[in-house]
Parts: sequence; structure tokens; C-alpha cells
Amino acid sequence: MNSHQEMKCASFSDAFYGTCTVGERGQIVIPVEARAQIGFQPGDKVVIMRHPVHTGVMVFKLDAMREFLDDFSAGLARIQDSEGEDK
Repeated sequence: MNSHQEMKCASFSDAFYGTCTVGERGQIVIPVEARAQIGFQPGDKVVIMRHPVHTGVMVFKLDAMREFLDDFSAGLARIQDSEGEDK
């Protein structure tokens, strides 16, 4: 099973880890429960993205982002292949 499939949440409350405070240097501390559940380890590379609609950011492990993009690309290829079969 892919890591993103394992992380599916049953509800919004299952995805909420609490709050933290932005420090003077712009740093935040990811809550320990989130680090444990997601598997963040010291030295992991993360991708920080601005939310496309709301004021906020999203944080992804680099490997998880790469896996998502690979899955997305494969899905697009399947769609493109099935459209070619319809012609």
C-alpha cells in the first residue's frame, strides 16, 4: 500500500494536530503527533506550498510529493491512452 493511501483520514478532526507559534525567524515546530504519524524524521526534505485558495501553507515530505506526482502522471497517461482507444 502506498504511503498516501495509508494516511487517509476518517474525518477533519483526525487530520487536525493542534497549533504552533511562528518564531522570530519564521520557524514552526511540527507537533510530535504529526511527526510520528506522518513519519517526519530529522533531515527529511519537505516541500512547502502555498494553498491555492486560502491563506496558508501545506507541508509534504519530498518523497510523498514525488510519489503523488508519479501517481498523477500515471493517471493522466491512462486517461490519454483510453481516449486514444475511443477513436
